[in-house]
Amino acid sequence: MTTMITEVYDALKSAGADEDKARAAAQAIASYQRDATELRTEMRTEFADVRGELKLLKWMLGLVLAGIASLIVKAFFA
Repeated sequence: MTTMITEVYDALKSAGADEDKARAAAQAIASYQRDATELRTEMRTEFADVRGELKLLKWMLGLVLAGIASLIVKAFFA
């Protein structure tokens, strides 16, 4: 069963479009909205994964910089 946006269907019918064409257009728009919603959900999941990896990389970089700074301090002040 396909979904249809009744507001679009009614607007197309009142504009003088054929019933079949108005129904097909309303169903196509509903399909695009559903696809966009699925894509948005998938992207949020992927971005959450990327944010987690980025957080880990920031911590790793901080530890590396702290190690380098400790070696520099040891070389010049020890």
